[in-house]
Amino acid sequence: DDIELRTVQLQFPSARTLDKNASLYQRIETGRGNLLVAKQGDQTKPALITYHDLGLNHVANFQAFFNFSEMRILSQNFCLYHINAPGQEEGAATLPEGYVYPTIEELSEQISDVMLHFNLKTFIGLGVGVGANILVRFALSHPERVDALCLLNCISTTAGWIEWGYQKLNSRHLRSKGMTQGALDYLMWHHFGRLTEERNHDLVHVYREYFEHHVNPMNLSLFIDSYIQRTDLSITRELDPNRRASVRTVEVPVLNMTGALSPHVDDTVTFNSRLDPSTSTWIKLQDCGMVLEEQPAKIVEALRLFLQGNGYGK
Repeated sequence: DDIELRTVQLQFPSARTLDKNASLYQRIETGRGNLLVAKQGDQTKPALITYHDLGLNHVANFQAFFNFSEMRILSQNFCLYHINAPGQEEGAATLPEGYVYPTIEELSEQISDVMLHFNLKTFIGLGVGVGANILVRFALSHPERVDALCLLNCISTTAGWIEWGYQKLNSRHLRSKGMTQGALDYLMWHHFGRLTEERNHDLVHVYREYFEHHVNPMNLSLFIDSYIQRTDLSITRELDPNRRASVRTVEVPVLNMTGALSPHVDDTVTFNSRLDPSTSTWIKLQDCGMVLEEQPAKIVEALRLFLQGNGYGK
């Protein structure tokens, strides 16, 4: 009687390994090779498509977040389609010699093939880093097929000299030597930002292990090469309604998020300055770099309010 246990809730473990349920996965042929897509939920519900960041796949990037208790409740209102970039899924075979990796623009166009395969009319996008950039490109080409975008650490510009140099070096090392310490450190910085070791030791250990043992270095090097050759999104904030038709702009609602310790804060500020303020929201979450892992409750709250504002659910 002295101890109150009635409010204890069972929580599912935040697994970061591939679900062995083969029925979840489908290989989808596109004009530029095939993709592995994981589908979860009732296909009659609104579609939510996720796209992962560098060095990750849908499991490593999103599974723990979607297993978070509050997100489990929210995601029951949607059918989830997790897209893995070519060769980035766990246990992927090395892409064949001479394989030309799709450009970032071509990766965005592959989403059309996924929509056709599952007979989707529109979707809500959730993307991180590279995945966020890919989803924005699709929304620019096909605004009528995207209902809203929830983006983390989205970069809207081309690669700067420092990023280009570091990533080119990493790509070369991954191709010739596998996962080197330099490439590993860069991936940790890319996802967690500064002060990584002083924050969540367990989380840092999990991702170091993941990058060392579960990533195909050759395939990742091709993905990195494709990303650093990205073009600028060429979008402009235009508040004059008479001139809007003459500029390229994101026409769908955007939730633009980052963590205060992320190395991509300035990029999200730049991206925000190019969006229509009436349909976009910029959020910076404190004390985190990898926001889905370090601040899931705040992300769920922001997502819920954003989706409600766009006519979804309670």
